[in-house]
Amino acid sequence: MSTTPELHARPSEADVLQRLPEEVRERIQDRWRIYQLRHHPSWWRRLLLFLSLIGPGILVMIADNDAGGVITYAQTGAMYGIGFFIPFLLLMIPVAYVVQEMTVRLGAVTHRGHAEMIWGRYGAFWGVFSLLDLTVANILTLVTEFIGIRVGMSVFSVPPALSVMLAWIFVAATMIFLHYHTWERLALWIAAGNIVFVPLAIAAHPDWGQVIAAVGNWHIPVGTAVGAFTYVILANLGTTIAPWMLFFQQSSVVDKGLTVNDIPSGQADTAFGSLSMGIIAITIVILTGTLAYGHTNAAQFDIQAILHLLRQSSLGSVGTALFALGLVESGLIAAIAITASTSWAVGEALKLPRSLNLKPQRALPFYLSGILSAGMAAMVVLIPHIPLGFLNLTVQVIASIFMPAAMLFLLMLLNDREIMGSYVNRRWQNYSAFTIVGFLILANAVYGYTVVFPSP
Repeated sequence: MSTTPELHARPSEADVLQRLPEEVRERIQDRWRIYQLRHHPSWWRRLLLFLSLIGPGILVMIADNDAGGVITYAQTGAMYGIGFFIPFLLLMIPVAYVVQEMTVRLGAVTHRGHAEMIWGRYGAFWGVFSLLDLTVANILTLVTEFIGIRVGMSVFSVPPALSVMLAWIFVAATMIFLHYHTWERLALWIAAGNIVFVPLAIAAHPDWGQVIAAVGNWHIPVGTAVGAFTYVILANLGTTIAPWMLFFQQSSVVDKGLTVNDIPSGQADTAFGSLSMGIIAITIVILTGTLAYGHTNAAQFDIQAILHLLRQSSLGSVGTALFALGLVESGLIAAIAITASTSWAVGEALKLPRSLNLKPQRALPFYLSGILSAGMAAMVVLIPHIPLGFLNLTVQVIASIFMPAAMLFLLMLLNDREIMGSYVNRRWQNYSAFTIVGFLILANAVYGYTVVFPSP
């Protein structure tokens, strides 16, 4: 009995692709572009390959210089000048790299997001714990992003309700209507606006000799209160490393489709992002340390007072407008990243279809989890007479309090040879990471002591 040829016909590549989930098809197409670039050894294609692979590391680090971070650095410079926090922020560059590089390896090796790994490896209890930790921290951090957007747009006389609502709509639209590649490229273009703070710091005409001397001095102003100083250290730590960054970069690596072959590019991406983050942070401290430090009541300056002082300084209205635009850009890029990190984490935890490559009708719960959390934060910012400056610093401190638990989960996963194989942490990476965790715990303990037993 003969069989028809149709029974033995092999399905075409197009048929196979059509049977795969939508997000898998998109990732395969992305990987195919990477494969073609990797196997054509011309210098032009090598450059295109590198440009195609970068993204998550730069995004997470520039988004870390968020509106809350800009406000924190500005207040830090106003309170303590050019001194202790210049070398401190230089130290934060390798700290941020050590932490975030681990997420690159974990995502590239496992092809799983951070929340999915915790739930799968440590069970529902710790999965719920980590998800609640992240969600609460993300909503609080998003509050600071909308604070920055509101304050920055107020310089251009835009009503708070309008500026906050438009920002929320923009963040939601980028997630819902853009595929991952386009979303990432748009976010990188927005992130490029962060560089505006560099010429502003130069235009402030700081004493560069004093800046260079500060690198080796770690000078703390005489009469500094331990409690307030520790509070500001925690705020700067909280804006340098935060729980959302772990979840965002690992899920971004997965959605982008990086493999173990791409780990070196991911590490370079993260290193460049860390350096950029540190430079921008230092320039903001230099800017306000030059123009605001030493003024009467500078220690109590909120961001509105700093903007007013900038307008009265040599920067004038043009410089103030540029600073305000940088503040809006910082809030916008961070809101985009943090909202995505919430959606990815919730989608991974609840086993929802989860990718920015999905159409909204295919994965509405995935998109809504992040968008609604951003909406909650936006509403908080619109509460009348809310103390924006105090709220911003407090949120950064809370982020630093949440960070040790998030770091411990990350370290356990990176030392699990069954998961990571030969890509487990090296000894120096573990020493570095545990030193960071120890410092966070110590700083939190010192601050807690000063709260319970304040100095007379």
